[in-house]
Amino acid sequence: MASSAKAAKSAGKSGKSKTTPAGPARQPGVERRKNHPLRAKDGYQTLILMQNVPYVGKTGDLVKVRPGFARNYLVPQGLGVFATAHNLRIVEQHQRRTKEMEAAKRSELVNLAAQLNQKSITIEANANPEGYLYGSVNADQIATVLRSANFSVTEEMVKIDGPLKELGQYTIRLHLGMDVDSEINLWVVPAHAE
Repeated sequence: MASSAKAAKSAGKSGKSKTTPAGPARQPGVERRKNHPLRAKDGYQTLILMQNVPYVGKTGDLVKVRPGFARNYLVPQGLGVFATAHNLRIVEQHQRRTKEMEAAKRSELVNLAAQLNQKSITIEANANPEGYLYGSVNADQIATVLRSANFSVTEEMVKIDGPLKELGQYTIRLHLGMDVDSEINLWVVPAHAE
């Protein structure tokens, strides 16, 4: 009898009709999209770029892009992530570490430049009696001599206008990177005939 009383009671509740407010039918997801935390009021989405993107921005930049561009290209390709509070904190920490590493690298380059400014190197080459070389001295040879003297210099760092074809003294400019330049004195001397 208790179960029949409960059934009658529940039937009475369902027998009442509920009235719904009149108005346009609710479309699924519209309110969620309007109030999406990652979308700005003007219809753009805010992203943090993970790589340089031409005409958009550089790594670590906070950019506003159209939702379709973000959803269909930047995020799937790994070029950007949504600008949530967590992602912003991670990017700030990464940028701080990157700046510290760049400052340390720059100080190393400045020390290397100071050491190279005091350095003078000599390269022996075959030459005729007038002082013209049979071959030439190029950036690769200069970098090899500097590496043999325990300086970490690559061929790309050596800036000369062209191969050196005469005996004599030259001032060679070195671009070490990060706007750090240096100069060394180079002596091209005739090779001793044995």
